[in-house]
Amino acid sequence: MSTLKHFIGVALLCLITLSTQAGTKSFGDFEVHYSVFPSTFLSAEVAQANNLNRSQSIGIINIAIMREGENGGLEPVSGQVEGKALNDIQQVKFLAFRRIQEGDAVYFIAQYQYRSAELMTFQITARPTGSGKDLPIRFAHTLFNDDD
Repeated sequence: MSTLKHFIGVALLCLITLSTQAGTKSFGDFEVHYSVFPSTFLSAEVAQANNLNRSQSIGIINIAIMREGENGGLEPVSGQVEGKALNDIQQVKFLAFRRIQEGDAVYFIAQYQYRSAELMTFQITARPTGSGKDLPIRFAHTLFNDDD
């Protein structure tokens, strides 16, 4: 199994735990899928293979842009993703997303620092290639360290 597929599998498993969040927002033919989880949910091997840091103070945000295909199913779309995270006193942390592609799958991953039990509000803008329109999403989430 490839490293990215393993990473995605681990991320999906993380979605069932209390310390993660996942969601989808629809924009006509497009959907933006997102998930947030502590970097410690990744194995050391997966983190290293994807150049990600593992720490109790680092969270990971994963964004995927999808479009309804000709057959009615969802297909991944490339593009750009940018955003920021704000804590409860409105301190801004800009997110440096990087694009990961393997086969047809396209993901945008960013890491950010957090304190355990800190409420973070995420403001993300996805721009699908060739669309010319922004897809803004906003959500809040709190991560907890493994030992809390």
